[in-house]
Amino acid sequence: MTVPSVLNQPAGRNRRVILWRHGQTAWNLERRFQGTTDIDLTEEGVAQAARAARLLASLKPDAIVASDLSRAAATAAELAALTGHEVTHEEGLRETFAGAWQGLTHEEIVERYGEEYAAWKRGEPVRRGGGELETEVADRAAPVVLQYADKLPDNGTLVVVSHGGTIRTTIGRLLGLEAHLWEGLGGLSNCCWSVLGEGARGWRLLEHNAGTLPEPVLGDDT
Repeated sequence: MTVPSVLNQPAGRNRRVILWRHGQTAWNLERRFQGTTDIDLTEEGVAQAARAARLLASLKPDAIVASDLSRAAATAAELAALTGHEVTHEEGLRETFAGAWQGLTHEEIVERYGEEYAAWKRGEPVRRGGGELETEVADRAAPVVLQYADKLPDNGTLVVVSHGGTIRTTIGRLLGLEAHLWEGLGGLSNCCWSVLGEGARGWRLLEHNAGTLPEPVLGDDT
């Protein structure tokens, strides 16, 4: 497999990237595709963000960067209030733009765009609702993550607050996986996170869809 040049980062600095999905929204509850539509957190979503922030703050992150959509920005603000870090907002971390799919429920998407939906689930490159390809999302989001990770001190930690689809594609890109395999990464629950750590051969997935603090890996696969 040919690894894109954007992945050719210096190894050995032991940096860590925490990719944190935003809290619950009303559209999450209704199973509506949000995409780039700007939907606020529910009261429960704010509570989720506050709880998760207390855990993540104990990891002493060095920097926080977030999507500029309000659900991600509000989630990031909970962590910023505990750490004192300023949040930088980046449009490149927004959720996938899905055109005509946005605002539709899962059932409506399957009913109206069944073939398109099935092709996407098979891992084919699909512009859902006429929107972005997953590879295009990775093209804009992964460089943002690497840009901020590169500013970390050795052994530093970056928290990236984004969206489920964007996080999955970014993880796939940073791990060097072929795009048709990205669906193999399960989705993230609201306010759960995944952890990438820097190893000798690049980025490694250390935790996925976690809601508790990462534990050391004890064993032969360290």
